[in-house]
Amino acid sequence: MTAPLTPRDNQPPEEPQHPQAAPAHGHGATAEHPDHTGLGGPELARELREGAVIALVVAVSGVLLGVLWNWLAPHIPLIADTRNVYLKNTEGEEAIGADGTFVLLSLGFGVLSAAVVFLLRRRGGIPLVVALVVGGLLGAVLGWVTGMWLGPTPDVATHAKQVGPGVTFSGPLRLQAKGALLAWPIAAMLTQLALTGLFGPRDPEPEVDWSGHHDQREEPPAPEPPAGH
Repeated sequence: MTAPLTPRDNQPPEEPQHPQAAPAHGHGATAEHPDHTGLGGPELARELREGAVIALVVAVSGVLLGVLWNWLAPHIPLIADTRNVYLKNTEGEEAIGADGTFVLLSLGFGVLSAAVVFLLRRRGGIPLVVALVVGGLLGAVLGWVTGMWLGPTPDVATHAKQVGPGVTFSGPLRLQAKGALLAWPIAAMLTQLALTGLFGPRDPEPEVDWSGHHDQREEPPAPEPPAGH
């Protein structure tokens, strides 16, 4: 006969120990390994890259704005004698016309740039709006500088000596109201927001149950009181 196998000193038998399972990688976040995938890193980086490209292309298109401004804006006629240079038309509105032409062209460029970006992207977003605003402002400044560079020389005295006394010549192309530089970015921003609100993708609307039934569990009927009470 064999003695029964009982634990010594009446101690309970030891349970087999199982090694603690290591947390699986890639399944949820832990205290040691927080999950950063929910921050939208790749998508945000892609939108930032696209925004930088859009801002650069929009800014470069400001050269065309400067060419059109120099071509369409009225130039200020000047005339000189042997000593001084004078306005040929003292009541002329050529300076105001130059500013107005720049504003109108800038508004057109703002609407056009935003429309092209929306047609290519078919959606909005803060990076796109910021890219259009920054690119439009840089494009307006570049167009302003390009138009003055293509226009008549700003050295009026030298130009007057070259053409001679009594000869009418064009004065330099200048932008009197510097606030006109904001026309392009404001027009681009408003156009982008309007197109996104009208034609942009929309969130799916929740389905409405028109039958009038509610998805609720039926409550059991209350028990009937016993007879005789």
